[in-house]
Amino acid sequence: MFKNYIIGVDWGTTHLRAYLCEIATSGDINLIAVEKGLGVSKQTSSFESSLFDCIDPWLKLYGKLPIYLCGQIGSSIGWHEASYLPCPINPYKIKNDFLSFTARGFKVSIVPGISCCLNNDEFDVMRGEELQILGWLKLNPNHLKGRYLLCLPGTHTKWVLLIDGEIQLFKTAMTGELFDLLTTQSILIQKNGSNFNQEAFLSGANKTINSEQGAFSHSLFSVRSKQLFSQLSEHAACSYLSGFLIGCDIRAAMNASQWNMESFESIEIIGAPHLSDCFSEVLSIKNIKSTVHNVEKITLLGFSGLR
Repeated sequence: MFKNYIIGVDWGTTHLRAYLCEIATSGDINLIAVEKGLGVSKQTSSFESSLFDCIDPWLKLYGKLPIYLCGQIGSSIGWHEASYLPCPINPYKIKNDFLSFTARGFKVSIVPGISCCLNNDEFDVMRGEELQILGWLKLNPNHLKGRYLLCLPGTHTKWVLLIDGEIQLFKTAMTGELFDLLTTQSILIQKNGSNFNQEAFLSGANKTINSEQGAFSHSLFSVRSKQLFSQLSEHAACSYLSGFLIGCDIRAAMNASQWNMESFESIEIIGAPHLSDCFSEVLSIKNIKSTVHNVEKITLLGFSGLR
């Protein structure tokens, strides 16, 4: 009765999101329920306990459903380390290289990550984003032809070059992790304001997106000095820092030697809604068009492509 049901778990560095889904005969995917938990770096118990604490009610109702995990749970700091598949690669091929094992009598499959070697002989890796790229390809058959630049903002932002449905290469920016560290463990932020300040955000973004020197560490101290001289309130400092870091991230992507950002009709953004909107707004400062996609829909489409 429930043979078309699956459990897909997007288990990243900071968050766990488990999805109970039904894959229709048409190939569409229907979301039945969602559970949330702690990410890989936030765990206080075993990975096995954390997983089954989330999904055990579903298993009791629906039996032995396929369980797919993606993200940092398959990394060297995760539960079991899955392989990296080298670029160029069609994301549809990730289902051929699951790392599968049994936990509490249930089959669990971890999606492999993807690696690339850039022209400076430096390697880059992703885990989790490959599933969202697969979902983006399934969103529209036209995505299998042509050149696209995808931006997947998050703890570690990914900029991904796709040509005719294949991931050619990608670059990682530690934008989200830097924001977390600087807001919690540096002198820059004294009060972590929860309200987003649009004016402060744009001020920070303009400081880096329009910078010619790229003096990141020198300019970064402006988060502190502007507060000292009443140019920036303590409550708006987080928004300023967010704009500063996102502006720096986008500026580096604009200057990347691997692509010409102006050659793309639109930058395809897949991430949390507010963060995606922030990236889109900073891109618009430089008159670069972007399309923001529903990350949950894209993620579910990715899981449906694993069957």
